[in-house]
Amino acid sequence: MLWIKTFHIIFVASWFAGLFYLPRIFVNLAMLSESEVGTKERLTLMAEKLLRFMSILMVPSVLLGIMLWAYYGIGYSTSQGWMNVKLGLVVLVLAYHFYCYKILGTIKNNKSQHSHIWFRWFNEVPVVLMVFIVALVVNKPTDLNEFIQNLLGTLLLVVVAFLLINRLVKKYKSKI
Repeated sequence: MLWIKTFHIIFVASWFAGLFYLPRIFVNLAMLSESEVGTKERLTLMAEKLLRFMSILMVPSVLLGIMLWAYYGIGYSTSQGWMNVKLGLVVLVLAYHFYCYKILGTIKNNKSQHSHIWFRWFNEVPVVLMVFIVALVVNKPTDLNEFIQNLLGTLLLVVVAFLLINRLVKKYKSKI
């Protein structure tokens, strides 16, 4: 079972790396002017290849996860409501993945109506989903309301700390 879990984690991490990077390509595509045809073709090809590779990584991620759940019973009991939430979030990740195909199609056909700022926000969706999924798996909470309060509180502290550090770095750089 540990080998299956190991490869599940490896495939999920690799898949998510693509989910983090693909929208960055979309950001760059949205920032191009109409005259930059060569760059658009290159970035579109990169996005197509990445999405294809991500889909290959997604399959063993999902199959190994199903195997851990159904065959080994991880999160299978009714007292483990966290697994139901995790599975719901995984469905959202899958929907996000397949929505990327739709977005790429609209970009290829010059029909995308989204700005680079929209894509920057779109890029944060898999990050948020991954944070919740990992937190659920690690904590295996029995009280989901308390878990969500703790997670949101911790995330708020992390964001505040990040903003403070960012401000200090900018202040330090301006003095140099």
